[in-house]
Amino acid sequence: MAETAQKKTKEIKAPERFWEGIGRRKTSSARARISKGKGNGFVVNGKELGQYFLDTEDQRIVQQALQAVSASFDVSIFVRGGGIHSQAEAVRHGLARALSKFDETLRPQLSALGFLKRDPRMRERQKFGLKRARRARQWRKR
Repeated sequence: MAETAQKKTKEIKAPERFWEGIGRRKTSSARARISKGKGNGFVVNGKELGQYFLDTEDQRIVQQALQAVSASFDVSIFVRGGGIHSQAEAVRHGLARALSKFDETLRPQLSALGFLKRDPRMRERQKFGLKRARRARQWRKR
């Protein structure tokens, strides 16, 4: 019986080392995982980067943090909520956080570029009696 317990422990492999960062923007949240690699794998919600973010501007925003440190990583991202542009900025924030966990010396460089700061701007809620957050009905005297 002791032999079977030893066999089970031998079968379990050590997980591959990765670093994770969570990024947010408006109502979007992204969980970014980076691992050392050749830098050819960039997967967002099970799709390639170009298939998920169709706009080249959004693709550029997503890759800014990696280009700032000029390193090659395999990237896996799970993102949800908000719009596409908001998701792109959340992914950039998550990647910057993951990179700072990977190497603390990169933190000042990423911070100077503003990638580690969460953008606090949120949509204002709609108040009762109004059409939108501040838009009231048009008043007419006659």
